[in-house]
Amino acid sequence: MEYLLHLLILVGIYVMLSQSLNLSAGFGGMISLAHAGFYGVGAYTAALLSVNYHLPFLMTLPVAMLLSGLLALIVSAIALRTIDDYFIICTLGIQVIVFSLMNNWMSLTRGPLGIPGIPEIQLFGIAIESKWAFLLLTFIFVALIFFFLKKLTGSSFGRTLRGLREDEIFAQSLGKNVYLSKVIAFTAGAMIAAIPGVLYAHYISYIDPTSFTVDESIFILSIVIIGGMQNLWGSVLAAAFLVLLPEALRFVGMPNAIAANMRQIIYGGILIFTMFRYSKGFVSKV
Repeated sequence: MEYLLHLLILVGIYVMLSQSLNLSAGFGGMISLAHAGFYGVGAYTAALLSVNYHLPFLMTLPVAMLLSGLLALIVSAIALRTIDDYFIICTLGIQVIVFSLMNNWMSLTRGPLGIPGIPEIQLFGIAIESKWAFLLLTFIFVALIFFFLKKLTGSSFGRTLRGLREDEIFAQSLGKNVYLSKVIAFTAGAMIAAIPGVLYAHYISYIDPTSFTVDESIFILSIVIIGGMQNLWGSVLAAAFLVLLPEALRFVGMPNAIAANMRQIIYGGILIFTMFRYSKGFVSKV
């Protein structure tokens, strides 16, 4: 039962990550390979502030969101002046830089040694100790983010994002500020990505750079693509499917060394199948 709760917590974390990326990539058309970097900024901010300065969760969370958003604001303000393909390369470069800082800034992040001893979350004097309690907290944030994005994407701003994703020139002809809209969407997505980062750090109680690699960015993007661009419910189902899929390999008795490689093969196969057969996402057709 404990392990099932652990898996459900991970599903919730990836739902938040994929939905935050769906805002910028799905609705705004900005494919990013830096999302694990923003996720990592949230996690490391929470870890450093809680371990070194003993700040509570309700203080580390907004700081983590602000720092992740500030990084995204700087990145998007520069990278969005390029065309789509170059934007993707710019985000990949940012991901590499962020990972390198996490891995080599020994005096701050302890590099590959990671940061241990991250305390449990305290809310109004109540410690979130059990997995049941943490699962409830995770799903509360999942629901808040889901309804916030539903409201945002259904607003005039959301319609602007959809319009510029389909035809930027037409959106500009209607007097829409395409550049500003994209910067806002990209920054908001990064700020939301910091939330699961903070939760992950407190849940695992130890973080290191290996959790925030470019592979992680690709995995998050895969969830968005398989779930369907602009499909928030699709991100929920795709995250659950891809997180729980490796557990199915355990039950067939496959050795761990083979299962790890097989998992990547299955992920790649599903992604290729989705791109060729269901351009709007496989989950949206199920």
